Amino acid sequence: MEVPRALARFEAQLAGHVWDAAALEGNPYTLPEVQTLLEGVTVGGHRLDDEKQVLALAESTRLLHSLVRDGTFALSKPLSDRLHGIVAPHEAIEAGHFRGEGSVRGGGVVNLGEAGTFQATGCEDGGEELRAEYTRGLAFLSGVKNPMERAVAYFCFGTRHQFYFDGNKRTSRLMMNGVLLSSGHDAISIPFSRRLEFNQSLVTLYADADATSLMEFILDCRPEG
Repeated sequence: MEVPRALARFEAQLAGHVWDAAALEGNPYTLPEVQTLLEGVTVGGHRLDDEKQVLALAESTRLLHSLVRDGTFALSKPLSDRLHGIVAPHEAIEAGHFRGEGSVRGGGVVNLGEAGTFQATGCEDGGEELRAEYTRGLAFLSGVKNPMERAVAYFCFGTRHQFYFDGNKRTSRLMMNGVLLSSGHDAISIPFSRRLEFNQSLVTLYADADATSLMEFILDCRPEG
């Protein structure tokens, strides 16, 4: 599939991508309500924070579309920070920056339920080790020739390392789709209807440092056609 066609399909499916991502975060907006909000019409009966989250997801998704269209998308920390600053400014501490790069320390803890908790690399050093991990990760991914494999592996990498205080999955999903779209593949949305499978694969990723089931799951979510 050529890039222009992939971008056209991505744009046509914008509301669905935004709704799936918001619903996976526990946002109560329905798909028709998301579509209405994206048309510029306020939907009553919702908290302002939920509305802001949907609009942030839409803005970051549109930015990704523009970056790929203009040929300026690349796997890089500055671009990841830029997308994160748009997609999670209302939830994440010091949005647009890795943990530790500002005045706040800590974070990186993920509750796994019965599997306990996962603690990502600390940031008491001002985020130096997190930046080093990111650089090493990109160096490894640059050697993955298949763009679909590289894209999905990036999602797992960004999600597990918890580079940001919040919004890691949303940011990693945007970056993943940037790789896919730039290579002419359809963007992948993780359906809210498959959240249980998604969460189970996430637990394996965190607890066992094994991305196999999550990568297989995401690839199974590819759109048809």
